[in-house]
Amino acid sequence: MAGPKGPIALFLDDVVVLRKPHPCGGDTWRIVRLGADIGLRCVTCSRRVLVARSAVEHDIKRFVERGPLAPSE
Repeated sequence: MAGPKGPIALFLDDVVVLRKPHPCGGDTWRIVRLGADIGLRCVTCSRRVLVARSAVEHDIKRFVERGPLAPSE
């Protein structure tokens, strides 16, 4: 059995797709704050929400774009 994974590396201005869509219909979010809580801004309607880091890490489907501070692969 695999042990617990470490936290996902998130950077400012990363654009992610989450599992559940926002009520406006968009499912793409830009990371605007990092810490114990993650600030997300809906790319479709620009609404800003604050979500617990654990919930965001669980709900991320994929990265659309990595922020400028993310290391290059």
